[in-house]
Amino acid sequence: MNVVFFFLVFVAFVTAAWRQLSLPTGDISPMDALSKAMIDSATGAVELALGLVGVMALFLGLMKIAEQGGMLTILARLIRPLMVRLFPDVPADHPAMGAMILNMSANILGLGNAATPFGIKAMQELNRLNPCKGTATDSMVLFLAINTSSITLLPTGVIALRASAGSADPAGILPTTLFATLCSTLAAILAVKAYRRFFPLSRSQDDQDTKAVGEDETASGVSLLDDGGEGYPAWVSLSALIGFLLLIPLTVLYGQILSPWILPGLMLGFLLFGVVRKVPIYESFVDGAKDGFQVALKIIPYLVAILVAVGMFRASGAMEWMVSQIGQLTGLFGLPAEALPMALLRPLSGSGAYGVMASIINDPAIGPDSYVGYLVSTLQGSTETTFYVLAVYFGAVQVRRIRHALAAGLTADMVGVIAAVAAVSFLYG
Repeated sequence: MNVVFFFLVFVAFVTAAWRQLSLPTGDISPMDALSKAMIDSATGAVELALGLVGVMALFLGLMKIAEQGGMLTILARLIRPLMVRLFPDVPADHPAMGAMILNMSANILGLGNAATPFGIKAMQELNRLNPCKGTATDSMVLFLAINTSSITLLPTGVIALRASAGSADPAGILPTTLFATLCSTLAAILAVKAYRRFFPLSRSQDDQDTKAVGEDETASGVSLLDDGGEGYPAWVSLSALIGFLLLIPLTVLYGQILSPWILPGLMLGFLLFGVVRKVPIYESFVDGAKDGFQVALKIIPYLVAILVAVGMFRASGAMEWMVSQIGQLTGLFGLPAEALPMALLRPLSGSGAYGVMASIINDPAIGPDSYVGYLVSTLQGSTETTFYVLAVYFGAVQVRRIRHALAAGLTADMVGVIAAVAAVSFLYG
């Protein structure tokens, strides 16, 4: 991240300086625009973090009910065969397994607000297993890479925006989004496995006093090396997998109808689970919600750093220059110049990419049901803001050495864009 942070700021400064010195300026000079972007981005980062407080409190409260009721252990045992192969360094029934499954499930259903708190909880649990505090483990890197590329069945926010833009088929991006995210998730897993040999996990001098894994304990007091029991029979796990696969045609056919029910149903489901398991749901919810504010404050410095660098990069004109240089070339491969800013912005800025998508599908000359409209909608629903995820998740556990996490995430983003272009070209080209 040191190299990335410096590169974005350096390129932004050089670009703005060149435009200031060699080009006629308008009402706002390039360097003034750069200065304004720095202040606005820093302010926006703090507002974004504080805006997460309520969402974090809500879902961390529900997470506490799930944890005390044993839901995390149930989920870990349910998908044990798959998870132990993906994350061999994590004990099979460790709370991190259940938290990761909840995070991935939220991403699959397009619930970004719910996925972030679950993901932070999973990262905190993974950090309990970390023998080198401050350095990302293989499991952390793989979890983050899967998170940035997660299979998506129901991109609820994008469907809602397409409907508001007058689309005749708002849910038409479901098959293209599913294909793109399947490809990007597979690419993320393979990239993590391939790149880790170049980024070995080594204990630094700062980590010499870190407690051994076996000496640490989870919040519930269970030893991290204790498996806590066997997984469920194979037929139970197979039934769960079949149930998941059945969701695919269900979401394709009824995604627009189902999407408004998901969040209320999720909250009621957690509370009912707690009641059945005889958990004091109100006290547990409040206890878990208390962590929301502290986590949000902890990630502010990381968000400020990355969002200021990205804001400067955009305001300097460097992004615009990149689009003008490569737009004609990418158009030959199904990625027209109108959609290129979306593909470049998505890993850098979620709000920026969302704004580009909204302006494109609301443009009468393009519209949501054109090729470009379907493409930008698929890109929004099938790729993640990689730099934001890095800042939030690693910032929550104070990880500074991210190893190959960024490389794997950007590889998955690139594959996701290629797969989105291929799927949209096949169906709507």
